[in-house]
Amino acid sequence: DADKYLFIIDYGNSRIVGSGLDGFRCLVGCYGRGSQSNQLYDPFSFSFDGSGNIFVTDQGNSRIQKFLLMKNSFALSFNQPKFCSTAAWNSNGITFANRSIVGQYPIASFVNTNNTIYVANRQNNTIVMWYEKSFNPTKNIHSNSTKPCSLFVTSDGDIYIDDGFKNGRVQKWMAETGTFVTVMSVNSSCYGLFVDINDTLYCSMYNQHQVVKRSLIDSLMISNRVAAGTGIHGSASNQLSRPFGIFLDVNLDLYVADAFNDRVQLFQLGETNGITVAGSKSLYPTITLSLPSGIVLDADKYLFIIDYGNSRIVGSGLDGFRCLVGCYGRGSQSNQLYVPFSFSFDGSGNIFVTDQENHRIQKFQYFEESCVNTSSIVQTVYASKLTMNSSTYFRVCWMPSSYYEAIQVNVITSGLYTFFSKSNMSTYGSIYEDYFNPSNPYENQLGFSAGTCKSNQFGFTTALENSITYILIVTTVSSNITDAFSVFVSGPDTVDLKNIT
Repeated sequence: DADKYLFIIDYGNSRIVGSGLDGFRCLVGCYGRGSQSNQLYDPFSFSFDGSGNIFVTDQGNSRIQKFLLMKNSFALSFNQPKFCSTAAWNSNGITFANRSIVGQYPIASFVNTNNTIYVANRQNNTIVMWYEKSFNPTKNIHSNSTKPCSLFVTSDGDIYIDDGFKNGRVQKWMAETGTFVTVMSVNSSCYGLFVDINDTLYCSMYNQHQVVKRSLIDSLMISNRVAAGTGIHGSASNQLSRPFGIFLDVNLDLYVADAFNDRVQLFQLGETNGITVAGSKSLYPTITLSLPSGIVLDADKYLFIIDYGNSRIVGSGLDGFRCLVGCYGRGSQSNQLYVPFSFSFDGSGNIFVTDQENHRIQKFQYFEESCVNTSSIVQTVYASKLTMNSSTYFRVCWMPSSYYEAIQVNVITSGLYTFFSKSNMSTYGSIYEDYFNPSNPYENQLGFSAGTCKSNQFGFTTALENSITYILIVTTVSSNITDAFSVFVSGPDTVDLKNIT
């Protein structure tokens, strides 16, 4: 480009990548090879037009694709941090605000790019604000909304807040005048609100099994248009059942937390049929969800989801989904959540989450060191072998059984630990809290990693606590494979590894 940054077609990975101050990142075709509007199949050449839009020869799909440069990219109001594949958060959260400030059952929150935090107090119908680095609320905005379920803040400071429960509307608080106006009529609470880059307002109508939208540019408040769902609850690709949170990316693709279907649906621009991108019925399921409620995409378009029914936050990556926070069961301890509903990242990657049944806002600190290779010395080595006498289980239901070894991990010093394998076979590693249930390999799973075509060994970094027993499962990517393997663990101290198969 004009600043001599490189933009490259990564043919083998069917994507376009670009360099910048922080190195390379995926720009388009970041969802794997395929024929969907957000995918490419063996692209070969590309060019920019004068507006910065990308035209690419999508060879395997026999088409030329155009990707629009995001308008007003500087004006996004929410944070989308860029994380490495080993990103980790402190498992012990800090109570940022308690019931005395945010009231009972807080569910609506937002953090903008200035790191201003907004929470709707549903008890006294106020919006509580904290400016960056403020421990006490900076401002309380009194609204005439009743039990708001969601809010969204635009880059100019305007606040959109749900008022559908009693008054059948969405309100906007105008930062310039400090007054409220009605901007949308609805016949249900909006459990998710979002304003896209074209100033279109979206409302996720829980009771109507539908997401609706209207342009904020229109001076007249005309009828809403359907963005997703038929209005009749169901599990078909064009249906929703009790939708909660929503998110729109810069391509105007809509992500919906389809709560009662235990899935996240992607509705690409102009499509009425959704694609299941998370949940047991997704194309390559790596996690089971229970009533997903909140959705955020990071800078690389990886999904982060509040798994409401399991009281945790999970995130996706190259190897699928893993638990990030709230991984120790439902409860009120600092490392637990109790039916959380919405969350946001701040500019540093920290997570702020509405911990509903605990009547608090929890902050989980991002470990920057989890993306820095600070430990070059291997602390613990474990060697073993998978044989035809090893235990077997069905890692995924449609594949033949695989041999595995269960290794108990006892931690002496809490902290971040990196696990990686070395073997002649392509390995798959997963870690569990307390126990491993071979009949349900998703139960209690904290994270996993699979060997790829570039590196056929698993590797992951995770935060471990010395008060908890962990189980590491070593198996193979393909079924019925046997061979020797070694596991290397590095971290702040040695760990005790014991075969318990």
